[in-house]
Amino acid sequence: MKKIKLFLLLPALAVMSCSEDSLDNYEISEENENTNLVSGENISMELANPDKIGAVSDVYFAGQRIPVESFNGDYIYQGDMLLSRDMVSTSPVKLVFEEGETPPAQKSVGRTSGRWPDNTVYYAIDAGLSNQQRVIDAIKHWESKTSLQFVERSSERNYIYFTTGSGCASYVGMIGGKQNITLSSGCSTGNTIHEIGHAVGLWHEQSRVDRDRHISILFENVKSGTEHNFTTYADEGYDGNEFTSNLDFGSIMMYSSYSFSKNGKPTITKTDGSTFNVQRSGLSSGDVQGINSMYPSNVAKPGNPNPEPTYINGEYYTIAGLKVLRFYDNWFYSGRYGMRAVYLKNNVWYYR
Repeated sequence: MKKIKLFLLLPALAVMSCSEDSLDNYEISEENENTNLVSGENISMELANPDKIGAVSDVYFAGQRIPVESFNGDYIYQGDMLLSRDMVSTSPVKLVFEEGETPPAQKSVGRTSGRWPDNTVYYAIDAGLSNQQRVIDAIKHWESKTSLQFVERSSERNYIYFTTGSGCASYVGMIGGKQNITLSSGCSTGNTIHEIGHAVGLWHEQSRVDRDRHISILFENVKSGTEHNFTTYADEGYDGNEFTSNLDFGSIMMYSSYSFSKNGKPTITKTDGSTFNVQRSGLSSGDVQGINSMYPSNVAKPGNPNPEPTYINGEYYTIAGLKVLRFYDNWFYSGRYGMRAVYLKNNVWYYR
């Protein structure tokens, strides 16, 4: 098993796409996503604040240190993923305990499974949101491809709220309570599908553990102040093993070759130096495979109203507030003293 640098991967309770999918077979045929023209290149990218760069700082989420931008009481990670301040900490928080140890009362720091129970996502749409049809179309696409159901909220506590914002952004996974997906007028149906992907637990495809096998990051072309969007575990002093298979260039969660470019030149290329197209037309087969392992289709079977997701060996997940690796059907956490086996009991992680 080849030793590689472990890239900054914070997937919520989800499996990232694992096939180099074709870009030719998607059902939604609208314009190929929200595009910005930079030096003649069409760029597909979701940004919470397209015209601003916030102050960058390090916070701790799911037991790992990550760089984020600060905006309006929230933190933003990798351009469009929102983290509320009660989900993170500015200093390390103990999230794994020794057997027999009593965990002290503390803030949750993202202590949530990230999974929507019973494969059901409740939602509401702000009456003031323009072009609400893009939301309806995006929801229909998700329902046609996955076992998820989207139900208009009545009095449910946990729900997605589609509302107007400066750009396209979402929280990752179910965080509890009302959670916004913000959409500016320029966010298309495809961008909305992408943001729903975050809301149900998906992170960006180019952040996979094995990305060095497939892509190169050209920091000389990255806009000043946005370099943190490509930060790796190597930058934080971590190493790790390669366990996963292929990066999915067809994933709707994939960055484009020109993301965060300062000069119209590519920031991400394939390892052979060539650029690649991204799409915002619909979920790739890899996206569907990943989300269906997280939300199994047998949810409604008698006696099994809320089955456990299928955890794939070699994939990382964020469960009960901790980023853990599934390996040989056990859980492992990479902390200060290396990789150790852990287990979950009453929503608290313990070392074996």
